[in-house]
Amino acid sequence: MNHLLGNRRFWVFDFDGTLSAMVPDRDAAELHPECQALLETLSGKEGNFVAVLSSREIDDLASRVPLPDVILGGASGLAWRFPGGVRLLPGDPVEKRRVKVRKTLAPILNRLSAYPGVEVEDKGWSVAVHYRQVFPDATPMLEPLLAELGGTPGTRMYRGTYAVEVQLFPNVSKSFGVRRLCRLLKFDPANDRILYAGDDDNDAVAMRWVLKKGGIALSVGGRVRVRGVRPVDDPAALARAVRDLAEET
Repeated sequence: MNHLLGNRRFWVFDFDGTLSAMVPDRDAAELHPECQALLETLSGKEGNFVAVLSSREIDDLASRVPLPDVILGGASGLAWRFPGGVRLLPGDPVEKRRVKVRKTLAPILNRLSAYPGVEVEDKGWSVAVHYRQVFPDATPMLEPLLAELGGTPGTRMYRGTYAVEVQLFPNVSKSFGVRRLCRLLKFDPANDRILYAGDDDNDAVAMRWVLKKGGIALSVGGRVRVRGVRPVDDPAALARAVRDLAEET
């Protein structure tokens, strides 16, 4: 059975660790050349919708994905930039709630910031705690702090590679982002076909939804263990795998 047959095709990609190699410094993350060529090819074909969905803020993501024909989703789908430059941004009520939740998180984040080797990254609509530089013997002692962070009311925590990310809105995830974009585009997975590629727990919730709708999910690095997800080694391998799938149509 050809899983990509349908009236239209929707290709959704996470950025960090998926289209970009994992790097110790998030500010150094950049679109892999083979993935850039893939996005350009896909977005240039009629019937294709191509999106990059990230927990980064929309302007940060736009600076790393300089492709005007690709839809960009920031803050896991709270903010969007469409071809032609049209933007859809959260309103004032959402902004007020963000400020309130950030104040609640401040004490535990201050304690984590003081932990040797930990870096706290403010991503606007979420907060990431990186602990790649923590000594291995000290990592177990970090777990109680991370558990306390994950238990903060009104938030939701996802785990990645040597990092956790706390969404300031518990109902906002990559699954929320994919479903919202499908509604905005009037994209029906029952008749059209969808592929999602990512690498961490936040991506996993989107993968489950995509698989349930009969689509395809790819796990870069093989870190996401969800039944039906296809593993690929790295961004270059992802680009090759998606090209093979696209050529089946």
